[in-house]
Amino acid sequence: MQKIKSLMTRQGLRSPQESVNDLSPIESFRIPTKEELREQHEEPTDPQAQQEIINSIEEVYFSNDSFDIVKYELERLPPVLSLQELEEYRDKLKQQQAAVSKKVADLILEKQPAYVEELERVTSLQTGLQLAAVICTNGRRHLNIAKEGFTQTSLGLLANQRKRQLLIGLLKSLRTIKTLQRTDVRLSEMLEEEDYPGAIQLCLECQKAASTFKHYSCISELNSKLQDTLEQIEEQLDVALSKICKNFDINHYTKVQQAYRLLGKTQTAMDQLHMHFTQAIHNTVFQVVLGYVELCAGNTDTKFQKLQYKDLCTHITSDSYIPCLADLCKALWEVMLSYYRTMQWHENHDQDEAAVVSSDGNNVIGTEENSFDRNYVKKKLEHGLSRIWQDVQLKVKTYLLGTDLSNFKYDDFIFVLDVISRLMQVGEEFCGSKSEVLQESIRKQSVNYFKTYHRTRLEELRMFLENETWELCPVKSSFSILQLHEFKFMEQSRSPSVSPSKQPASAISATVTLFEQYCNGGNPFEIQADSKDDETEDVLASNGYESDEQEKSAYQEYDSDSDVPEELKRDYVDEQTGDAPIKSVSRETLRSRKRSDYNLSKVNAPILTNTTLNVIRLVG
Repeated sequence: MQKIKSLMTRQGLRSPQESVNDLSPIESFRIPTKEELREQHEEPTDPQAQQEIINSIEEVYFSNDSFDIVKYELERLPPVLSLQELEEYRDKLKQQQAAVSKKVADLILEKQPAYVEELERVTSLQTGLQLAAVICTNGRRHLNIAKEGFTQTSLGLLANQRKRQLLIGLLKSLRTIKTLQRTDVRLSEMLEEEDYPGAIQLCLECQKAASTFKHYSCISELNSKLQDTLEQIEEQLDVALSKICKNFDINHYTKVQQAYRLLGKTQTAMDQLHMHFTQAIHNTVFQVVLGYVELCAGNTDTKFQKLQYKDLCTHITSDSYIPCLADLCKALWEVMLSYYRTMQWHENHDQDEAAVVSSDGNNVIGTEENSFDRNYVKKKLEHGLSRIWQDVQLKVKTYLLGTDLSNFKYDDFIFVLDVISRLMQVGEEFCGSKSEVLQESIRKQSVNYFKTYHRTRLEELRMFLENETWELCPVKSSFSILQLHEFKFMEQSRSPSVSPSKQPASAISATVTLFEQYCNGGNPFEIQADSKDDETEDVLASNGYESDEQEKSAYQEYDSDSDVPEELKRDYVDEQTGDAPIKSVSRETLRSRKRSDYNLSKVNAPILTNTTLNVIRLVG
């Protein structure tokens, strides 16, 4: 194969592929020679036969453009060359080449009309582009003339006007930002004035404005500051809500509720309110008891403040027990009254809102939300009644059982029972409770007290009987057991009519509850403290006389000398002693005689001894 290549090189021959590539398009389509025409005529003209010849071409000829055909055919030559076989193989290759050329020629003839059409379109496009270039050139020339003549000045005016509008908008934005920066001062003033709805409304408006100007860097800091201010307002709202628990104020509570509504936290406010009421009960009773404990201790030691309420109740002395109980009930009454007035406020407010909704029912969604909030608040308040009263009972129970009442005076113990009875009446009106906790605690104290009381009174009665002298006890002739303090209740029950001034408050208005009666002022437990000191009993005669007037008239009678004999009025001198003249009979002697005469004349007075009176008192 190297010998053949070198031979071709010496003769100046090239490979068929190189020969074809060097041909110009005109030479490629040269007129075939007679020999070539003869060969083409000898080739089959049947399309199917041509297609079979094309299919017989090896795939390697179609692989890529860099394929070396000459090298490939030379490598395929057999070691022993045969001229006849080489000519036959050459003829085969020529047939394949002729078939391929004919196929290419047919394809070119087939695509000729499309080629001509596309060539015309390209020519037309080229002409249009040239025309567009001329138009653009002319347009630019005219635009330059207009810019120099008129448009530049007009556009300058328009640009200045646009810049002016932008600066005016910027000035408004800066003024708004300046106002937002000064908002915190106004918010502080409104919080000091307790105008919580106005403060929240202003803060929300500022947040909305800040979101509009959020593209300014200073607004991001202001927005976070407004959020902190809103949280601070919520904290102050919570403090303001806690003040309702001890001293309900309609205007104050209305502002607080409006503020929570603006925040959309009506239900949260109600939950917080119940927590504050529970905390108020605990703090109130603790502070009242702590004040009395420290007062009785007489020092400023802070150890009592660290004690639990249950342990603190055990340090109450007997002398301060009743005043502390009265103050405790007064303080708890104020808490329950505040809760009662809170419920009243919500009932009236719900009625007003229902009237407004019935007259204007446009916003259906807002109406449903408000109705849901109202139902939630109503159920929460109704459920809180028993919870509040249960806390009150437990606190009072702890106080009652923290001290042993067995050594109390009878009147003091009765006063304790009266206070607890009034407190249970308050509980029944408050939530319809029978106050089982209070009943059980007062029952324990009563059993303990009367066991000790009976034992002590029996010892006292035994002492009276052992030391009784059986002398007449000086009582008035009009004495009746109803005059004794222990039987006062019988006299009141037998009285056919009582003057309105002496009737108890509950009898004046039987249908009016304590909450309605003391809603605007007063305290039902103040009456208990005032009624403790009733009239003192007056059954014993004064120095043997029925009354002070009789005793005074008797003394005036013996002070006069009308009944004294004349010889007793005369003065004389004792010859043995030489003393100054005196009356022979003293006035005291005469008075004692007169009293004895008066006692003998008391035939209608009952015959009583000290032991008899004591037994009657014990029966009462």
